[in-house]
This record gives sequence, C-alpha cells and structure tokens, in this order.
Amino acid sequence: MTAPLHLQQTFEQHEMLASLIAPSCECEKKDHRKEKIYLFQDFQLQRSDGRVLTSIQSYSAVSANYSLRYRKPAGGFHRKRRACDAGCGPERTRSIYSRMVSPLLLVACSLIGWFSLYVSFCHLNKHRNYEWNCRIVTVIHGFLIISLSAYVGFIDGPWPFTHPGSLNTALQVQVLCLTLGYFIFDLCWCVYFQTERLLMLVHHVLSILGINMALILGESATEVNAVLFGSEITNPLLQARWFLREMGHYHSFCGDLVDFLFVALFTTVRIGVGANLLWCELVSPTPRWFVKVGGVAMYIVSWAFMISIWRFAWKKSVMKYQWVSHKQRNNHRKIQ
Repeated sequence: MTAPLHLQQTFEQHEMLASLIAPSCECEKKDHRKEKIYLFQDFQLQRSDGRVLTSIQSYSAVSANYSLRYRKPAGGFHRKRRACDAGCGPERTRSIYSRMVSPLLLVACSLIGWFSLYVSFCHLNKHRNYEWNCRIVTVIHGFLIISLSAYVGFIDGPWPFTHPGSLNTALQVQVLCLTLGYFIFDLCWCVYFQTERLLMLVHHVLSILGINMALILGESATEVNAVLFGSEITNPLLQARWFLREMGHYHSFCGDLVDFLFVALFTTVRIGVGANLLWCELVSPTPRWFVKVGGVAMYIVSWAFMISIWRFAWKKSVMKYQWVSHKQRNNHRKIQ
C-alpha cells in the first residue's frame, strides 16, 4: 500500500527543503537521518527499514515532526548539535558571530528609534514634563509589542506551551530586537531620572538579560516572546492610571474601571497563565537550565508586583467603602 499522491508530494517537498541544510560538522552529519517515512491511509508510519511506527495518528502531527528536520530540530538532533557546538570551537565562534551581527544592528536601530521618538515628543510637548513624554513612548511600545508578540505566539508559532526551547525564527528575532532597544532606553531613562523603584529596575534588567540570552543562544525566543506578551498586556492600563492621575480624573468611574481591569488582567495573565507557562518550561527537557532559572526569576518578580498590587487594591477598596458609608450617613442626617 502506498501513500496518497498529495501526501507523497508534501513529503517530497519537505525532503527537498531538508536537503538544503548542510550539516556544519561531522557530528551533525552522523545524526542527519536519511531514512524515508511513508504515511499509509490508516495513519500508520513505516520507515524505509520496514518498522511500523504507531505513536503518531494524524497527518498534521506527522507533517509537523517531519518539518522539524529543517526548521525546528526535534529534541535528539537538538541535543546532538549542542554537544557538537561545545566541542567545535571555530565552528561555534562563527555560528555565534553570524547569529549576533544582524541582531546587534537591529537593536542599535531600535534604540536610536525609541530615543528619537522620545526627543520628538519632548519638542512637541514642551509644556509637559519629561516623564509625560517618556510614558507616551511606553504606551506606543506596549501596543506595538502586544500586537507583534500576539501574532508571533498565536499565529506564526511555534506555540510556547508545547515547544519551549525551540530554535528562533526570523520574526521572533526581529520582535526581540525591537523590544530590547526599548528596554535599554527605558532603563537608562529610569536610572538617570530616578523615577522608578528597585523592583521595576530589576524587572528591566531581567528582561534585558533574558532577551540577550535568547538572541545569543539562537533558541528559547518562543517562551521569551510569550513572557513579553504577558508582561506588556497590562502596560497600557498601568500608563492610563498615571495619565488619569496627572490630569486629575483618577478619582472617578473611569479610574475605578482602569484599576479593576488592571488588577484582574495582571492576576489572570501574569500569575495564572504565567504559572502554566513556567510549569511547561520546567518540565520540558529542551530548554537549558539557566533559561529555566531566568523564567523562575521573572515569575518571582511578577509575584512581588502582585503582592504590591493586592495591597493597593485592598487599601483603595477600604477607603472607598469608608467614603461611601460616610456619605450615606451625611445624607441620612440631612433628611432627618
């Protein structure tokens, strides 16, 4: 029994693309598998040596695993390449250099772009202070990174909950370089003007280290991009609170609504979904150990923010209740 014609053509295309990737050293040549895999109509797999594999039961799963050979290598091939990189010094140096030249240029352009945008707002809004203009840049960065990271995670892939530690894609690298330039700019601004607490500076430093680690390793941008999405999705609401306070409209229904959405979104995404992502990262054998340590550190910082936010929410709720009770008592006295 042979495979359907359209499936044979698909596998031939995958095999042609896989053949375009030449192994960089002898270790990869030994691990570069050559046996063909055929798909039968009953969704069983048979290799060229005749052994039947039944662990995969759908064409989509077969296609995804087959394509990993030329785009995102599976665990075994990935581990072999790491061991080889450790032993082949010149090859490893050239590989790291080739991976970092383009990202360095992108990060430099990003840093210049965010700084230029900030200077432009300072010239346009001369009647506003420096923090006002910096927070406008922060809002723009937040909406931009939320959109890009959502597209990378939900549409372009790979899915961070099932493929942590996978090789970086070109789009992931571009998004990370864009946001790395912003974090460097914002960290320098916060240190110079001394407007943020130590916890926020620690968050910025960990973000910069995590993005740099993913760019240097050439992997794990999948989960780093997911962390960026979770971190930035609450940022527009945080900035909205500050702008409402500056304009004198914070103590209103709009201010209460923004506070409620911020607390609910932070608790749900950064604490709830973040715990699930961290668990998938820790149990997966693919990511390196220091990547997992960085994920734990970022989650601890999120919990530190969460404790501070809950304290604020409780204090505001108590003050709101006391104000409403006092107003009701005054109204009752006026009626009497």
